This record gives sequence, C-alpha cells and structure tokens, in this order.
Amino acid sequence: MDSIKNTIVTQNVKMLEIIKNLEQIATSDYSVLLLGESGVGKELFAEYLHKKSKRKQLPFIKVALAALPSDLLESELFGFEKGSFTGSINERKGLFEAANNGTIFLDDIDDFPVNLQVKLLRVLESREIKRIGAQNSIPLDIRLITSSKIDLNDLVLQDKFRLDLFFRINVLPIKIPALRERCDDIPFLVKYFLNLFVPEKEIEVSDKVIEVFKSYWWPGNVRELRNIVQRIVLFTNGKITVDNLPDEMLSKQHIENIFIKCGLCLKNTNMNFEKIMTCAELHLLEQALAYSKGNKTLAARMLGLNLSTFRDKLRKHNICYNIKAQRESAPY
Repeated sequence: MDSIKNTIVTQNVKMLEIIKNLEQIATSDYSVLLLGESGVGKELFAEYLHKKSKRKQLPFIKVALAALPSDLLESELFGFEKGSFTGSINERKGLFEAANNGTIFLDDIDDFPVNLQVKLLRVLESREIKRIGAQNSIPLDIRLITSSKIDLNDLVLQDKFRLDLFFRINVLPIKIPALRERCDDIPFLVKYFLNLFVPEKEIEVSDKVIEVFKSYWWPGNVRELRNIVQRIVLFTNGKITVDNLPDEMLSKQHIENIFIKCGLCLKNTNMNFEKIMTCAELHLLEQALAYSKGNKTLAARMLGLNLSTFRDKLRKHNICYNIKAQRESAPY
C-alpha cells in the first residue's frame, strides 16, 4: 500500500504508475492538466505535484473556478487598481499575483467563462499580469496546474473552450481513474477512513459490505466513499453490516439491477426480446444521466459510449433530462 501525504491510498497498479510518472513531472515547470470525474482526488494530486516541485516552499494557490461568481472572477484572478470600478476603494492583488513564484491550481477549468479565456491565455503566454485598471504589467513566474471533470475536446468542438488555450494547458495531461476502475483499493480506503474518523475504535467490516462496495457504481468516487464511511460509523457499535449501508447502495434502481429486472420481465411477462432490450436501454440512459447529474459527457463515459452515439440514443428514446427535477432524486 502506498500513500501520498496520508490522504491518497492505493495499491492499484494503474494508480501506482501515475504516481511514478508524477515524480518525474513534478520537477519540471510544464503545465499539467488533471483529468477525472468529480471526487477522484484531483486537488490532492495538484498538492502532491507542488510539494514535490522546486517551488514547494513557495505559495500554492487553489482556485475553485466553479465556486466563484462569473462577475467577480476577473477581479479575483487578476486583481484591480484603486478606482478602476465602482467600489474599488483600494487596490487588490489577484490570485495569480498571490501565486507568483509558486504554483496556481485552477480547479474545474471546464467551467471557465469563454469571455475570460483569451485573457488567461495572454497571461500564460506573456508571463505577466495586468490588474484591472492598471497601466503597467507585473512579471509573473508560476507553475500552472489545471483540472477538468469532462473531456475538454468536447467543449472545443462546441466552441465553449478555446483551442489555443487547450493546447497551452494540455502539455502534460494526467488521467486519474474513477474509483470503479480501481475497486481493489476499496478495502484499503475503507480501513483508512475508519482510522481517520474513529481512530480509537476497532471496527470490523463484513465481507458482504466490501462486495457491495466493489459492485457499486461510485458516481461520487473517493469523496462519496469517504462520506458514506463517515455516515456509517455514527450508527455502528463495532461491526459494519449490509444493514448499515445507505438505501442508494441497495436500491433496486441501481444500474446493475436493471438487467435483473429485465430477466424477470422475460420470464414473467409477454415482452419479447426486442422490447426488453429497448426498455433496458431506456433505463440505462436515464440512470446514467441521474448518476451524472445531467452531465452527458460523464453519462456517456459511464456506459462506454462516445458522446455522439449517446446523444443519438437520447433522441431515439425522446429523453429530455430535467436537471432540476432529477437532482432531488439523484443518489448523492
């Protein structure tokens, strides 16, 4: 078992290979793009890269782009001069300036507004920053790490992400596997989280629980596993059994159980094979959309389909995903 800063635990071969590659990447100043679904630990990998770099004693600034209001994003990133706009009674450094000589991590770059992408590109190419309202530029020396939860190529094709900016940040792409792709790590992660939340207790986990964990889809990845373990330990006296698991993990609407239902339909109804497969496809599409909270790129990846095929199937079944309605019933 290997660990990074005692927060990422793995024995998975693919993950260990990624960590090995990061050891080499960390010593360079090249831009790194971390790719992976929400909850896989992209921020932890960014921290690891910084701590292994020659800039480790210098600032590490994390920017959650999706959490910043779009109307404040420019001033937060680039700063502003006194009097440059209404309410700017003092000058203010932006987050890029705060990261100078260190590392800046732009989380969820896929949410970065198109209208600001050209300014970000200019900063990365010129290696200097100009505050809002400023006349002079400030030299900038930073290591850039970005992350995306979806394939940026799809956004480029939709004209939602600049191709030149994509080339600038995609120098060293690192794909972090989803938890379902490294289910051999689940027992070690469970043990780690139990030690983290209740270090004073010795808690046993039944084999059946581990089986359920390994077969579960984990749409929220390691973050979801952490939250579930944290929830479970509040209601257990020493052993975790299937009865302690949340309903969503045992729900009959779980993707894998769809095919069990299909088998019952074949046995107990007059539905023929074609109708059953059409029904199964419909439910798989709907379930993948529910797990991905309407993110079609992620839903398509869950089902092993390319995005265009996935969209064709949505049209075929006349599925119009209602994000607001589904969020209330989504499994996380």
